[in-house]
Amino acid sequence: MEFILCLSDYLIPLAVFYIVTFGVLMKRPVYDDFVEGAKEGARTVLRVFPTLTGLMAGVGVLRASGFLDAAAGALGRWTRAVGLPPQLLPVAVAKLFSSGAATGLALDIFRTYGPDSRLGLAASLMLSSTETVFYTMSIYFLSVNVKKTRYTLPGALLATFAGIAASVFLAGRM
Repeated sequence: MEFILCLSDYLIPLAVFYIVTFGVLMKRPVYDDFVEGAKEGARTVLRVFPTLTGLMAGVGVLRASGFLDAAAGALGRWTRAVGLPPQLLPVAVAKLFSSGAATGLALDIFRTYGPDSRLGLAASLMLSSTETVFYTMSIYFLSVNVKKTRYTLPGALLATFAGIAASVFLAGRM
């Protein structure tokens, strides 16, 4: 364990040293390449910032208004029939848009039911086995100007539903 801790202290400086050394050996203008990359990164941030702000504000409004909890209560009968506890529905929906909001909802589950409960374990597994689909698609596709996403959304939603099902199944087995 001490080796891993020691390695983690030196990993980033070693990576930077390797990149700079490789650039110098390839006779690249390392600093100029760095500055150009930083400019391109700043342009990308400015291009995706409105989308990111809209997503975060929308999730914040849904969470603060209690809509997610009301939807979970209304859909609880159907989600319970397929094996998904209704308390996990807000976490699953929020995770599609914002990992931070989903983590906040999972913390609420931890406070109410405990982190070692079946719901707490399922929420933890769900957070680690699903993706922020809409956030990721909007940021990545917008940053490279992709207009036609083809099968990305259906595939990502299928993978997310598989992750949700697996997390509920595994939490029930432990």
